[in-house]
Amino acid sequence: MLKGVTLRGLEVFEALAAHGSVAAAAEATGLSQPAVSQQLSNLEKAVGTTLVERTRRPMRLTRAGRGFLARTEAALRELRMARSELTVMDLSDLPSLDIGLIDDFDNDLTPRLVTILADSLTRCRFKLITAPSREISQAMTEGVFHIAVAASTGEALSGVVEYPLVRDPFVVVAPRDMAAGPDSLLEDLSSLPFLRYAGEQLIAQQVEALLARHALSFEDRFEIGSHLALMAMVARRIGWAVTTPLGYMRAARFHDEISCFPLPFASTTGAARRISLFARTDFSATVPLDVAQSMRGLVQGHMIDPAVGRLPWLAGELRVIEG
Repeated sequence: MLKGVTLRGLEVFEALAAHGSVAAAAEATGLSQPAVSQQLSNLEKAVGTTLVERTRRPMRLTRAGRGFLARTEAALRELRMARSELTVMDLSDLPSLDIGLIDDFDNDLTPRLVTILADSLTRCRFKLITAPSREISQAMTEGVFHIAVAASTGEALSGVVEYPLVRDPFVVVAPRDMAAGPDSLLEDLSSLPFLRYAGEQLIAQQVEALLARHALSFEDRFEIGSHLALMAMVARRIGWAVTTPLGYMRAARFHDEISCFPLPFASTTGAARRISLFARTDFSATVPLDVAQSMRGLVQGHMIDPAVGRLPWLAGELRVIEG
C-alpha cells in the first residue's frame, strides 16, 4: 500500500463519495468532522492528487477521485469479505447439523457459508437445503431443521427462536428509461401491467399487504413463481414489479435493462421484509448466535455493500440488524 494510505482514510473517502458532505461522512464513520477532513487531506497527500471538490455542495469527486473510488470500493469490499470469512465457529462437538436457507442467497451467500461451516464441522453430519421462506418456516415448526435463514412472517413460531439479520426494504423495478423517478413513478408506469409474485409465496403476500395499506390495486393479470423470470419480464418491458434490493441484486444479468426506485408511496415506514435466522429452542444457543454473526458479515460484504454502491439511496435502508 502507498505510504500514508490508511484503511480509515479509504473508509472516509468512500463515505464522502456516498454522502456528499463532511458532516454526513462523520456520522457514517463515527469520526468527528475535523477528523474526516484530516483523513481526506492525508489520503490526497498520499496519492498525490485532489480527490474531492470541496467548494461544491454537495461535495463531488474529481475525475481522479471517480477513478480512485472504484478501486477503493473494490479493495474495501474484499477486505470486508475476508473479515467475514475469518469468523471462527467451534462446531466440532456437534453430531449433526441440518440447515434450511432461503433461496434468495443461492448465488452469493450459500457457497461462502457452506465453506465456512465445513471448516468447523470436523466430525459432524451436515445437511443444507435451500427453499422458499414459507417452506422453511413450516419445516422449522416441524423440527426438520436445527437452524434456518428465511424471511420472517412476523409471527412467533412454536418452539423456535428468531435472530433478526437483515432489513430488506421493498423497492420498485421497472424497464430502463420508462420512469423519470419515484415522484412520477406510478404515472410513468401506468401503461404497463403490474407483475406479481406467485400468490403462495411469502413475498407476494407481503407486497399485497403493502399495496392494500396504500389503497392501491392493479389488474390481476400476471403471477410469476420464478423470481428471475419476473425480472426477465421487467427487462423485456412487459411490466413492472415490487421486489427488494436483495431480489434486485440477484438479477444482475438484467441490470442494464431495468431500473430500481424507492417506493413512490406517501409513507413507507416499515415497508421492508426482515430476513432472520431461526433456531429450535432445544438447540445449543451458541451455534445460532455464531452462525447469525457470520451471516451478517457475509450479507454485508456480498450483498449490502455492492447494492449500496450501485444504488446509494439504499444506504441506511438496506442494512444488517445487529444482534
